[in-house]
Amino acid sequence: MGLMATYLMPHPPIMIPEVGRGGERQCQDTIEAARIVANRIKELKPETIVVITPHGPVFSDGVAIGKEKQLKGDLFTFGHGELTLEKENDMELTEEIIGESFGRGIITAEIDKESAKSFRITVDIDHGVQVPLYFVEKEYPGYKLVHITYGLLAHHELYKFGMCIRKAIDTIGRKAVIIASGDLSHKLKDSGPYEYHPSGEKFDREIIELLTKKEFFGVLEMDEKLVKEAGECGKRSIEIMMGALDGYDFNVEKLSYEGPFGVGYGVLSFEDLKVDGSRKLYDEILIRKDHKLSEVRSNEDSYVRLARKTLEQYVKTGTTLKEFDHLPDEMMENRAGVFVSIKNSGGLRGCIGTIGPTEDNIALEIVRNAINAGSNDPRFPAISESELNDLTITVDVLSAPEKIDTTDKLDPIDYGVIVTAGYKRGLLLPNLEGVATVEEQLRIAMQKGGISSEDDYELERFRVFRHY
Repeated sequence: MGLMATYLMPHPPIMIPEVGRGGERQCQDTIEAARIVANRIKELKPETIVVITPHGPVFSDGVAIGKEKQLKGDLFTFGHGELTLEKENDMELTEEIIGESFGRGIITAEIDKESAKSFRITVDIDHGVQVPLYFVEKEYPGYKLVHITYGLLAHHELYKFGMCIRKAIDTIGRKAVIIASGDLSHKLKDSGPYEYHPSGEKFDREIIELLTKKEFFGVLEMDEKLVKEAGECGKRSIEIMMGALDGYDFNVEKLSYEGPFGVGYGVLSFEDLKVDGSRKLYDEILIRKDHKLSEVRSNEDSYVRLARKTLEQYVKTGTTLKEFDHLPDEMMENRAGVFVSIKNSGGLRGCIGTIGPTEDNIALEIVRNAINAGSNDPRFPAISESELNDLTITVDVLSAPEKIDTTDKLDPIDYGVIVTAGYKRGLLLPNLEGVATVEEQLRIAMQKGGISSEDDYELERFRVFRHY
């Protein structure tokens, strides 16, 4: 009884014959591997399958878990509403996972019809669940389901959540299998969903090699720039799956890998689980994470140290930093617009700034925007005290904007852009990952300002002095 195996499976709807209508033959290796997984699950006869997906409701501060007694969905979005899946929710295991996560400080969003209405989302099973289970259903339909969507949490938090799933499975003695649903890079070809990027191939090669060698530290510590450039959707599912395997040895088998449509599809099995105390990795994960962050902090300049000190004081006490020690004269004597950006290992956690100066000096500008980035960015909940040790911060000091009359004077690396149409205004900082062209820079800035290409708009550019 307990966790029996885990599997990494992709979820392209085209691999389902009714959807692919012949196109599925281009990913035949993936289909054959999915059938192998289905037959192995049939042999294991689990009572419950837990599926971790990227395509349900994604929250920045927690994971989502289905709470409807019957979990159901279809592939109407992909032209086949008749392809339905309906499974009984393993409510006992779901409740145990929620309770275990609460005890470990991880937020779970319980998705039923009422909460879905308030969040303006759907309770339906997404294709990240339906596609892998399409193959399982043909061989072994006799299981209950737990439907989990990962959140944009720090990597070690996702790993810890996987440990919570495994503990819940063990506590109630459930025979269970976990499927980590996720595609790898989406940038393997120009003909794929995104433009080709060489990091795509590198990411896929690296993460599969790390998994097959059981090098979980390496997966958690993969270069963030590489991961972002690869345009993947499966790494967080994998991190939760790895957490569920903490304290176990196992056999890993790569059943298939291919990327026929510009997206990497990997099918891997993690079977024959055996308790192994030497693979209890979580404490070492925290040590390595803290060491890495301490290195970052030790190299922070005065601008970033002020932003961090401000944020920490405000989060802990609700008070604003008033006294500044040993700041450079330029911070106390000059005025400028400032943006403060806050990230954790899950990505952006808050970013607020001012285009031009609103305070008497740059130091006060940083204080104001550090507080707002941490507590008033409408895209994210306010930063909590438990998050403070996991944050990285950058401070961008803006030059005075200058009007330009043509996009030829823009460069997404050297210049930020401000687009203004009447009372509407959109701004985008320069040198952002994934923004390589002027066209893309303008599109995002206009989108942020609610500005249409048909509007009569003006352009300004500015430089940024970025502090780490």
